[in-house]
Amino acid sequence: MDKGWLTNVVALGVTGASYALEGTAAEAMRMAGLFALSGALTNQLAIHMLFEKVPYLYGSGIILDRFESIRGAIKNLVMEQFFTPEKIESFVRSNERSVDLTPIIEATDFTPAYHALVRSVMDSPLGAMLGMFGGDVVIEKLKEPFVKRIKASTIEISQSESFLRALNTHLHQGSPDLAKSIEQIVEARLAELTPAMVKEMLHTLMKEHLGWLVVWGGVFGGVIGVLSALIV
Repeated sequence: MDKGWLTNVVALGVTGASYALEGTAAEAMRMAGLFALSGALTNQLAIHMLFEKVPYLYGSGIILDRFESIRGAIKNLVMEQFFTPEKIESFVRSNERSVDLTPIIEATDFTPAYHALVRSVMDSPLGAMLGMFGGDVVIEKLKEPFVKRIKASTIEISQSESFLRALNTHLHQGSPDLAKSIEQIVEARLAELTPAMVKEMLHTLMKEHLGWLVVWGGVFGGVIGVLSALIV
């Protein structure tokens, strides 16, 4: 069972068990269970709202809404990091006709693309909700798998037949507009990246890590519930 749903089941079980007891212990268990269930369900809904549009809930579906900015950030990163005029000129001078960009891509820092994603989420209405549980620190664990996935996708683009054919053609011709041509090729390839594909990719990466947000929501909710019962 998913750790998020397991947290909900445990919280519900604690709530139900409290009705078999009496006195302060029963009240503390009941409050712990209810607060834990509330915290876990709220965080689970917040995670769901990152990827899916929820009717009448403003700010839901932020990944789909910010798709263009995420794709634009990837394109800028590709062009600014390893398709600079200096690198292109170096390729032309070396008279390379079969270019393997994998080492360059592997050595490229893709952190700006990750930060663009984090900014998109934190600047959205959901940012305030995530801020209550640590803000962008909570999704810091996503950085490594996100960067690995983007690198793999970029390598795939650079090794595609259409990309290499166009690149070699322009290298042979010595086109002065090579950088512009490469940018158009990258744009064309990224245009194949649909919102659904980005949502699925990020959902796969985030599901495991953000599941802990539900767990900790239940834990902190339970603690607050116990404290509330004891104080009252």
